[in-house]
Amino acid sequence: MAPFLRSQAAAYLLLPIASACWAGNHIVARAVAGHVPAASLAVARWIVVMLAVSLIARRQLRSDWPLLKEKAGIMAFLATIGGGAFGTLQFVALQYTTAINMGVVGSVAPAFIVAASYLLFRDRLGSVQLAGVGISLVGVLTIVTQLHPERLLSLSFNRGDLIILANMALWGVYCACLRLRPSVHPMSFLFVVAMFSTLGNLPFAVWEHASGQRIVADLATASAVLYAAFFTSLLAYIAWNRGIDLVGAPRASAFLHTIPIFSTTLAILLLGEQLKPYHVVGFILILAGVSLAARPALPQAMPRERSPAE
Repeated sequence: MAPFLRSQAAAYLLLPIASACWAGNHIVARAVAGHVPAASLAVARWIVVMLAVSLIARRQLRSDWPLLKEKAGIMAFLATIGGGAFGTLQFVALQYTTAINMGVVGSVAPAFIVAASYLLFRDRLGSVQLAGVGISLVGVLTIVTQLHPERLLSLSFNRGDLIILANMALWGVYCACLRLRPSVHPMSFLFVVAMFSTLGNLPFAVWEHASGQRIVADLATASAVLYAAFFTSLLAYIAWNRGIDLVGAPRASAFLHTIPIFSTTLAILLLGEQLKPYHVVGFILILAGVSLAARPALPQAMPRERSPAE
């Protein structure tokens, strides 16, 4: 597997794995909305991640610790926006908005990633890749509007949607800035993300407790915490970060549009929902767009040198 994970082809496996994990998280988050306080869930989630990483990657963590301390500033920045804030705000937003709005507003994430990559590092996408992002976006809107575009005009947006929008902007900056992280083992990186995320969410969890919101020790809570820890955090972050390493944040961004595919598939398999024609059309558009967006950009032609005779 090691040679494969160093090839760009691995991104076509890793990025969809991350999207599938996050699609499952949307279903879990909607299921426990109002049952588990968001910040308390985040603290529990990241503590489980820290414990798991410390058990399975203790040697790598010990070896990488001096470099992690040297780069503490950038690690704190990435952990705060990409782990602490982003993960918690997703759960907060889903307490105030609908699944359709989540799909519509959340579909702007690739645009934020492309914009952040250009503004901060002057990364560019070629015309084919930009077209792919656009086509996959049309696929997302096809699913959430069920082939009735006029539904977009009737949507009403609330504070949950504004939270999603701000969260997608944070995610865009996180993805663009991943190149700044120190060259350490993925588990070591995730441990520090979990540590800062726990500390960042702890005051909000204390406030939740003081305001009367409690974590109920039941199966729903345990399932949400364990899924968020091992799939939404551990597996998804490692797969996504490695995928960005391989193809870059702008090209990887289009894979976020595959989340509706996985969400719909999980809803059909787990909730008994039916596959509709608009699902098929949306899936085809998303997959076509992602395949275009993930293609390597063609190198720009070098200007021809003028000969002495010219």
